[in-house]
Amino acid sequence: MKQTGCEWQELKASFNLTPEQENAIALEESLIEALVQAREQKGLTQKQLSELCGVKQPVIARLEKAVHSPQINSMLKILTPLGYTLKIVPYQS
Repeated sequence: MKQTGCEWQELKASFNLTPEQENAIALEESLIEALVQAREQKGLTQKQLSELCGVKQPVIARLEKAVHSPQINSMLKILTPLGYTLKIVPYQS
Protein backbone atom coordinates (compact mmCIF):
# COMPACT_ATOMS: atom_id res chain seq x y z
CA MET A 1 0.00 0.00 0.00
CA LYS A 2 1.43 3.34 -1.01
CA GLN A 3 1.44 6.03 1.67
CA THR A 4 0.96 9.63 0.76
CA GLY A 5 2.54 12.42 2.77
CA CYS A 6 0.32 15.01 4.35
CA GLU A 7 1.62 18.36 5.45
CA TRP A 8 0.49 19.67 8.85
CA GLN A 9 -1.27 22.68 7.30
CA GLU A 10 -3.31 20.39 5.04
CA LEU A 11 -4.25 18.15 7.95
CA LYS A 12 -5.08 21.15 10.14
CA ALA A 13 -7.29 22.61 7.41
CA SER A 14 -9.18 19.33 7.17
CA PHE A 15 -10.29 19.72 10.81
CA ASN A 16 -12.29 22.87 9.97
CA LEU A 17 -11.42 24.48 13.28
CA THR A 18 -13.15 27.65 14.36
CA PRO A 19 -11.00 30.64 15.33
CA GLU A 20 -11.92 29.95 18.96
CA GLN A 21 -10.71 26.36 18.69
CA GLU A 22 -7.48 27.49 17.04
CA ASN A 23 -6.97 30.02 19.86
CA ALA A 24 -7.58 27.31 22.48
CA ILE A 25 -5.00 25.05 20.86
CA ALA A 26 -2.48 27.89 20.66
CA LEU A 27 -3.10 28.74 24.32
CA GLU A 28 -2.56 25.15 25.42
CA GLU A 29 0.64 24.95 23.38
CA SER A 30 2.01 28.15 24.90
CA LEU A 31 1.04 27.10 28.46
CA ILE A 32 2.74 23.74 28.09
CA GLU A 33 5.83 25.27 26.50
CA ALA A 34 6.10 27.85 29.29
CA LEU A 35 5.65 25.18 31.95
CA VAL A 36 8.40 22.97 30.52
CA GLN A 37 10.77 25.93 30.12
CA ALA A 38 10.14 27.14 33.69
CA ARG A 39 10.71 23.65 35.11
CA GLU A 40 13.91 23.18 33.12
CA GLN A 41 15.21 26.66 34.03
CA LYS A 42 14.82 25.72 37.70
CA GLY A 43 16.74 22.51 36.98
CA LEU A 44 13.88 20.35 38.24
CA THR A 45 12.81 16.93 37.09
CA GLN A 46 9.12 16.18 36.81
CA LYS A 47 9.39 14.13 40.01
CA GLN A 48 11.02 16.98 41.92
CA LEU A 49 8.37 19.40 40.70
CA SER A 50 5.72 16.89 41.71
CA GLU A 51 7.06 16.83 45.25
CA LEU A 52 7.06 20.65 45.40
CA CYS A 53 3.55 21.19 44.10
CA GLY A 54 1.66 18.10 45.25
CA VAL A 55 0.59 17.10 41.73
CA LYS A 56 1.50 13.52 40.83
CA GLN A 57 4.42 13.12 38.42
CA PRO A 58 2.39 11.17 35.82
CA VAL A 59 -0.06 14.10 35.68
CA ILE A 60 2.83 16.48 34.98
CA ALA A 61 4.18 14.10 32.32
CA ARG A 62 0.79 13.82 30.59
CA LEU A 63 0.42 17.59 30.72
CA GLU A 64 3.87 18.17 29.21
CA LYS A 65 3.11 15.66 26.45
CA ALA A 66 -0.24 17.37 25.77
CA VAL A 67 -2.12 14.13 26.42
CA HIS A 68 -4.72 16.09 28.38
CA SER A 69 -5.79 19.70 28.31
CA PRO A 70 -4.36 21.64 31.23
CA GLN A 71 -6.80 22.33 34.05
CA ILE A 72 -6.50 25.76 35.65
CA ASN A 73 -6.25 24.47 39.22
CA SER A 74 -3.51 21.99 38.26
CA MET A 75 -1.62 24.64 36.31
CA LEU A 76 -1.70 27.01 39.28
CA LYS A 77 -0.46 24.30 41.65
CA ILE A 78 2.38 23.44 39.28
CA LEU A 79 3.36 27.00 38.35
CA THR A 80 3.37 28.46 41.88
CA PRO A 81 6.58 26.73 43.10
CA LEU A 82 8.21 27.73 39.81
CA GLY A 83 7.45 31.39 40.55
CA TYR A 84 4.73 31.80 37.92
CA THR A 85 0.99 32.32 37.80
CA LEU A 86 -1.68 32.69 35.13
CA LYS A 87 -2.93 36.08 34.07
CA ILE A 88 -5.65 37.28 31.72
CA VAL A 89 -4.50 40.00 29.36
CA PRO A 90 -6.17 41.82 26.47
CA TYR A 91 -6.14 39.89 23.22
CA GLN A 92 -3.71 41.20 20.62
CA SER A 93 -4.18 40.15 17.03
